[in-house]
Amino acid sequence: MKQLQILSIAIILLTLSSCQIIGDIFKTGVGVGVFLVIGVIALIIFIFAKIGGGGK
Repeated sequence: MKQLQILSIAIILLTLSSCQIIGDIFKTGVGVGVFLVIGVIALIIFIFAKIGGGGK
């Protein structure tokens, strides 16, 4: 299994240019960042709803 991962990483590195790899990593990072921000906002809203007695 480990050899398969190393082989797939090697193939990706050989087929993509460095700029393309950096761009893909950046796009993934932006997606993860947006997901985390939405999660934190939802958590804050949930906490304020519980403190304020929301749903009564």
